[in-house]
Amino acid sequence: MFDALTQRFETVFAGLRGKGKLSEKDIDQAIREVRLALLEADVNVSVVKSFLARVKDRALSEDVSKSISPGQQVIKIVHEELVETLGSEASPLSRSAPPLTILMVGLQGSGKTTSAAKLASRVQSEGKRPMLVAADLQRPAAIDQLETLGRTIEVPVYTDRKGKPPKLAKSAMKEAEKTGRDVVIVDTAGRLQIDDELMKELAAVRKAVDPDEILLVVDAMTGQDAVNVAQGFQDQIGITGIVLSKLDGDARGGAAISVREVTGAPVKFAGIGEGIGDLEPFHPERMASRILGMGDVLTLIEKAETAFDEDQAEKAAQKLQKGEFTLEDFLAQFEAMKSMGPLSDILAMLPGSGSLLREVEIDDRDLKRVEAIIQSMTPAERRNPKIIGGSRKRRIASGSGTSPQDVNRLLKQFAETQKMMKTLAGGKGLPSLQGLMGGRSSRR
Repeated sequence: MFDALTQRFETVFAGLRGKGKLSEKDIDQAIREVRLALLEADVNVSVVKSFLARVKDRALSEDVSKSISPGQQVIKIVHEELVETLGSEASPLSRSAPPLTILMVGLQGSGKTTSAAKLASRVQSEGKRPMLVAADLQRPAAIDQLETLGRTIEVPVYTDRKGKPPKLAKSAMKEAEKTGRDVVIVDTAGRLQIDDELMKELAAVRKAVDPDEILLVVDAMTGQDAVNVAQGFQDQIGITGIVLSKLDGDARGGAAISVREVTGAPVKFAGIGEGIGDLEPFHPERMASRILGMGDVLTLIEKAETAFDEDQAEKAAQKLQKGEFTLEDFLAQFEAMKSMGPLSDILAMLPGSGSLLREVEIDDRDLKRVEAIIQSMTPAERRNPKIIGGSRKRRIASGSGTSPQDVNRLLKQFAETQKMMKTLAGGKGLPSLQGLMGGRSSRR
């Protein structure tokens, strides 16, 4: 995500950190480089101009020039102004009286239908009882798609293939009240913001349901075009928030950085993968940190807390203390870690990891190979790898589609890891999982 832009920022920051004092010429040079980086990332020109004006004004202040570490002060200013550009703070969904009604709008192909289902899954995980409404009657496949997704997440989908969107939406609201659904998510047909007829239809749907939220789904990979679309919908329909779909595939960052300042509407959610659970609240401060190569530890912790069962993790930590951690335990932890997303994305959330990751090729296929080898073992072999002789290695290799050498390599690495953990324990024991996480229960 935003790899090229992050790398450019890291280069600029490295130059600032290396200077004891900053002259106006140094600051001008840094700002020129930042301007080029943002324009190459397809950030809206007016946003670039406004952002850099604020940064320069603060960077040339007396407080920075007299600072012990002026370079760090300028970096801090860039971070703070980027947070401001992205929206200052997270913008949650409205807390209106139920049913909370959400109208999903956007261009065809923007990921609107998938985002509607992802949002339904998210609010359901928070204890809500959502209902999806398939009001995209322009494209029959959209109804089929939403019904399939609804079955997957066990959320009902209301539709009427022969009806009209406004009437359908109104009937859906009555059905939601009758069945006790407290969140109604209406998926509408994709349309261009310049298509007057379809925009009138959308206005009629809006009038029929009187939504608490109108969320515009924009494809982050379309860059500044997404900003133009957002502005058009804001002018004609009025939107309360934006969902950036396909943000994980956005190499530039133009839409993410520009869309809020241009439209005034906050980015509420970001699609960060193809899975039904890959929709996250948009946190401006965390996103700014990731763009600037500073990592995103809070999101990493939240993902870990969701993926790992606390009791199982604590038992695993105790086994590590005693040197009793087995391949069976490793497989359980490995499978939990996979739900957090690709390893490269996880590591990118660690501060300072960006430059390191560019020097190392991370291939998730290697991890799948390790998983396949362990899964091809019997429970007894996972608990006690010492019983794995030549014939067992050949059987495991055949079952996992690998070679006996691959099995040997894994067993050797695991034995070395066990030995290291025993050494670290050294009679004093390792810190507990809760201790390492700073007492997670206290944050709840």
